[in-house]
Amino acid sequence: MSKSIGILGAGIGGLHLALYLQKQGIAATVLTDRAPEQYAATRLMNTVAHHSVTIARENELGVNHWDDPRVVYHHHDHFFNFPDGGLLFRGAFQRPSRAVDYRIYLPALMKDFEDRGGLIEYASIQDDDIPALVSRFDLLVVSTGKGALGRMFAHRPELSPYTRPQRLLCVGLYDGVDHGSPDGDDPRGVTLSVSPGHGEMIVIPTLSFGGMKTALLMENIPGGDMADLVSLSYDANPAAFRQTLLDKLEKHHPHTYDRIDTHRFGLAQPLDLLQGAVVPTVRQSWVAFDGDKLAIALGDVHSVVDPLMGQGANMASYAAFELGKAIADAVAFDPRFVEDVDRARENRVLAAARWTNMMLQPPSEAMGRLIFAMSQDRELCDEFTENFNYPERQWDRLASDKRIHAWMDRSGRIAA
Repeated sequence: MSKSIGILGAGIGGLHLALYLQKQGIAATVLTDRAPEQYAATRLMNTVAHHSVTIARENELGVNHWDDPRVVYHHHDHFFNFPDGGLLFRGAFQRPSRAVDYRIYLPALMKDFEDRGGLIEYASIQDDDIPALVSRFDLLVVSTGKGALGRMFAHRPELSPYTRPQRLLCVGLYDGVDHGSPDGDDPRGVTLSVSPGHGEMIVIPTLSFGGMKTALLMENIPGGDMADLVSLSYDANPAAFRQTLLDKLEKHHPHTYDRIDTHRFGLAQPLDLLQGAVVPTVRQSWVAFDGDKLAIALGDVHSVVDPLMGQGANMASYAAFELGKAIADAVAFDPRFVEDVDRARENRVLAAARWTNMMLQPPSEAMGRLIFAMSQDRELCDEFTENFNYPERQWDRLASDKRIHAWMDRSGRIAA
């Protein structure tokens, strides 16, 4: 059968799919509105960590250009800023994770694809372009939700419990934050810091322009003391922005504040700041067109999650591989094909969405007990940490209070 695949969007999902199909000898065309040379001058896109399962897929594709022990990190430090004193504990990965600025990462993969003979077309896709694209390709994969592209796929309310953002985001790349060393007594790691009632902050060592920087991803609860950072202008007064941020970090995230060299602290460059919010949403995975043609959703078009648990990019890569395998094996692109794709990808993808949505809410009594148990049991916390690679395993343990208690109880871990 003919297998001409059109991929709309050059994010991690679209590019991993294109590179996978290229290895299989299947013709794929990527359509995007941003050329590789434009990325360096754009605003920070996200702060994305790739866990070891995603790095393994990069190795399979031959695009792991950052296999460097000076770049990776090895653990999560959990800090809770409780009124009666902070709680700090660590969980380790079995294999390291890594964060690379997507303004570096995506152009590198685009170049890989083109250097190997792949075709990328650079154009802005408008609503009236869609019929021609559907007609042109045997299968259309939509991995960008801009404009009409995202609206093609219906909202699934039963999997989308929120109608407004649960966190107000302020994320930047900073100099002057100690995030450990690649070869010292304090190995490089990520900090997951919680200020109850005000939000969370994820501190991520990140390779960017000019070397290693520190991403501060602030997930601020609407109405909390950190919430105004989403609208605080850096450009209007950089010094005031910096001082306001330092004051709030000292109050709400003191474990990280204590690692800041206040003489060096500041945005790495003016464009290294992103402010906004997302509404977690799951959409229908496909849409039918005349002529027995269909389009299938991938990545954020299928499931967009709040970045709190760092699952979005890892899920997009995983789903791209599962879709690529299904395309390679397909005898027809029809509803049965979509069923096969969804059966392969949705256990993990939907588990990531459900787990993240749960973590956006105040912890249940059982979750509070689990947090305390992990602070006392390194093996338990290591398992929780490793499950960032496998959100379906995490959800198997967290989907109900009964499951949380059963997980703790397996080795006598029930916290009093």
